[in-house]
Amino acid sequence: MALSYKARRRWALFILVIALPAYIVVAVTVMNQLDRPPFWVELAVYVGLGILWAIPLRRVFLGIGQADPDAKDADRD
Repeated sequence: MALSYKARRRWALFILVIALPAYIVVAVTVMNQLDRPPFWVELAVYVGLGILWAIPLRRVFLGIGQADPDAKDADRD
């Protein structure tokens, strides 16, 4: 089932405003619970986690910055 353009915009807003900051807080909290690893390991974990959230959600963000494809031509201004 494909999401409509309006639903994708709403989900993208929710993800960027609510879910992503919560994900960041959880990632930092988990890393702080571990003993301080070497800098390169910590950097690799943060880069991996930074990419990991975007992979399953890329379909939600696809085309969000474009005009609504379902809108009438007169409404696209």
